[in-house]
Amino acid sequence: MAGSVNKVILVGRLGQDPKLTYLPSGQPAAEFTLATDESFKNREGQKEERTEWHRIKVYGKQAEVCANYLGKGRLVYIEGGLRTRSWEDQQGQKRYMTEVVVSGPGHTVQFMDSKGGGVEAAPMEGGYGGGEQRRQAPPRQQQYQQNNNRQQQQGRDDDLGPAFPSEASGMDDVPF
Repeated sequence: MAGSVNKVILVGRLGQDPKLTYLPSGQPAAEFTLATDESFKNREGQKEERTEWHRIKVYGKQAEVCANYLGKGRLVYIEGGLRTRSWEDQQGQKRYMTEVVVSGPGHTVQFMDSKGGGVEAAPMEGGYGGGEQRRQAPPRQQQYQQNNNRQQQQGRDDDLGPAFPSEASGMDDVPF
């Protein structure tokens, strides 16, 4: 089937610490659950909340990073693909499980919060996330933190001004 896409994007909180295992090939695999929620008003006008739980599987180096830096309650951004697997249980019933799999190009896990310090939305591809379980920060992150601290201590001499022209001109009430 040409032209099809299997891509899932989720932002949610971990329901448990990642469980790291290794496949017979030696490839690392991390598994955890992710909760996403939404709120809406029902027909009677009362606010309702709904939580969906998603099974997440991460493979490769990203799996080890997840196991080292993520923990229950952490907010993460996930891009992956859906995969449904099936098996027969002990009673001979066919069972199915759908998971979000993070394993290849275009798939990523990004840490969105920084409990205990660290970089706030560090992508897993080529980067690392911060967290309370952090051991020693990787060299690239150490350099980033040192540069960031230096800039904060010295002040910003190269301030480029306000982010939006309306902030400088007092045009706050101009509709765009």
